[in-house]
Amino acid sequence: MTIQDIGLFQAIGAKMDFLSQRQAIIAQNVANSDTPNYRAKDLVDVDFSSMLKRKTGSNVHQVSLKITDSQHLGAQNDSVSVNARKQKNTYEVAPDGNAVVMEEQLIKAGKNSMDYNLMVNIYKKQAGLFRIALGANR
Repeated sequence: MTIQDIGLFQAIGAKMDFLSQRQAIIAQNVANSDTPNYRAKDLVDVDFSSMLKRKTGSNVHQVSLKITDSQHLGAQNDSVSVNARKQKNTYEVAPDGNAVVMEEQLIKAGKNSMDYNLMVNIYKKQAGLFRIALGANR
């Protein structure tokens, strides 16, 4: 059994692969910021509700909030729709048909970098915990 057989490390590795591919696409968008009729591309984030449906085998549309303490916020009838999606804002298109907005791409690149660094730090912490558990921490 290797460290790659552990589910948490597989998930972290998959997220890091996703973020690497996304960074390459953002770089391609920036490189084509002056190309006529070029449209910015992006990877689609994983839809948690579809993953939940696959795992549970049911068609879950509502997640109810449970109040276990009188100081919790919200009422017992409150529910959150798992099918709610954020609407993409429409940005300007240049006269030559190019729809790459540099500010948007730089914000995406910054967030992508922060997410990647977070995954690296989580990976390091988990590997450190394994070293401690195995008594190999020096």
